[in-house]
Amino acid sequence: MAPEQYNLTDLSLDRLRKRRSAKWTAWPPDVLPSFVAEMDFPLARPVKEALTCAIELDDTGYANPDGSGLAAAFADFARRRFGWEVDPGQVTATSDVVGGLRALLDLVAGPHQGVVINPPVYFPFFSIVPEAGRELAEVPLREDGRLDLEAIGRAFERGARAMILCSPHNPAGTVPTRAELERLAELAVANDAWVLSDEIHAPLTLPGATHVPFVDVSDAARECGICVTSASKAFNTAGLVCAVIVTAGERARRLVSELPAGATHPGHLGVIASQAAFESGDDWLDQVVAQLDLNRRLLAELLAEHLPAARYRPPEAGYLAWIDATGLGLGPDPATDIFDRARVAVSSGPGFGRGGEGYFRLNIGTSPNLIEAAVRSIAEIT
Repeated sequence: MAPEQYNLTDLSLDRLRKRRSAKWTAWPPDVLPSFVAEMDFPLARPVKEALTCAIELDDTGYANPDGSGLAAAFADFARRRFGWEVDPGQVTATSDVVGGLRALLDLVAGPHQGVVINPPVYFPFFSIVPEAGRELAEVPLREDGRLDLEAIGRAFERGARAMILCSPHNPAGTVPTRAELERLAELAVANDAWVLSDEIHAPLTLPGATHVPFVDVSDAARECGICVTSASKAFNTAGLVCAVIVTAGERARRLVSELPAGATHPGHLGVIASQAAFESGDDWLDQVVAQLDLNRRLLAELLAEHLPAARYRPPEAGYLAWIDATGLGLGPDPATDIFDRARVAVSSGPGFGRGGEGYFRLNIGTSPNLIEAAVRSIAEIT
């Protein structure tokens, strides 16, 4: 049977504005929202059907992830998409990736010990580390958006006992190579440090790059690594609240077993949607990845035509474009002028930490027409 074809290019702005998610309700209706990591595409049919069935059954009680088949579904998905053999017994459900990381920080580093992050990086990392009573150890990305492994090693040597790895990286859009991950694992083990790998964007790795799950890269990684991931970014189900913590070694499995009950309590509809996505969402995901590949190239063409002073490296994964606007004369936080004058809501570059000054992040998980509308509106103020 031929796969169902999804309409990913002709999206009605009027219909999108009827949504009640943060993306579509945070700003006045004259603002085009291109900020939060939420795609505009229609849901995968298997996900929609699973949720509809649950509603028809009035099935909105508490989740039972251990009895749902979620772990087995994720393991099958990981094998198909990444060639990663996951033991379902080492898959633990949690509410969301940030919540899972926050809970793990209590276990992998002691009070006031350092936790490495790599700015410019996903901004919640800056808050969950101090919330856990740990110290931020910032090791900025290199100029090419890749990990500075020597500097990470020095941070471990100075006493950092954990690192939050963003793989693929948000907002840089880079995908760490196997060699980079192998070296990172060696450095962590040599310094008795843990690596918490946020791999939420991994299913959206684009042609030309290969995602390598950190905990599958080597024996060292299996000893020091814990993966936290979700269907939420790839299948656009963030509001349903479900993620998974995945380990590949006994030491890591024992540590995860110490998480408090509140950290392993996903939403029931999130479990249902995630299982459906992992089991039956491949056709939809393939089409989305192909569209995002086209969108990142379209953005390069639009910027060259309308904003030639902007600099942009197309992402290797995901739908978040990291744009250097220092040549546009919009100041250290271009998002402010872009919102006030162009009426386009983009993510503030400085909000991602050091290296974000003069940048903004643009969501391209939408139709080509809306990407063009955003770029043209920004061009009018420069």
